[in-house]
Amino acid sequence: MGVINVTPDSFSDGGRFLDSASAIAHGEQLAREGADLVDVGGESTRPGAEPVDAATEIARVVPVIRGLAARLRIPIAIDTCKAAVAEAALQAGAEVVNDVSGGRLDPRILDVAARAEVPLIVGHLRGLPATMQRGIAFHDLFAEVAEELELAIAAARAAGVAQIIADPGIGFGKTVGHNLALLRRAGELSLRLGVPVMVGPSRKAFLGALTLQPLAERLAPTLGAVVAAAMSGADFVRVHDVAAARLALAVADAVRLQGEDGEARPFDELRTGR
Repeated sequence: MGVINVTPDSFSDGGRFLDSASAIAHGEQLAREGADLVDVGGESTRPGAEPVDAATEIARVVPVIRGLAARLRIPIAIDTCKAAVAEAALQAGAEVVNDVSGGRLDPRILDVAARAEVPLIVGHLRGLPATMQRGIAFHDLFAEVAEELELAIAAARAAGVAQIIADPGIGFGKTVGHNLALLRRAGELSLRLGVPVMVGPSRKAFLGALTLQPLAERLAPTLGAVVAAAMSGADFVRVHDVAAARLALAVADAVRLQGEDGEARPFDELRTGR
């Protein structure tokens, strides 16, 4: 999943793709680099981010989604916690809803996804982006994240959502150690939940804390996290740097899926088989 932030304040690329033309061109570039889908968001969810109203978010994302839907052959996801934004985005051509709160902040988003018969990504988030990094406390990280995602999945299914993907919320109210543990157990989480798992470690602060690299120098740390997630059994990764991630994942998949006869599967076969 390639990231398109149509925001002035996202932690990594805020302001770079705020105008629709730049965002559409970036989405086309991500598709050329090998993204299997692109994720368009109009509200920053970085730690400390202040919320925006639905009208502002819709004005940011709808022209971009409409433009991309006319140009791309891959699905477009809308990254939002608001039902009204999700509905407008789906009408504009989005085909996936990605809610970092898992339906907790606006439960009506579950009904929107169900009515549209589109996949829903349910994320794990405690609190709000503005406050999520304060007072982080888990007694049993894996158990609590799994249990809270199970509740979100159950609510989505009760609303009628058929296709669900879980996101453990890397960087969302988690310490460095929490993020590492969730990356290491991504496959285990998928088995417990019974749904595919997506992780989004790209360029995040915990990678900077681990490597002492500034934001602009976090490509290599991101690729390390992406490969670790793939080797542990994650099904999807959400990244800013699609081309580099695809190559890193090709190697990870070759190692993970190598045949018993010792012959590695070709890159094209790996790519189409994910």
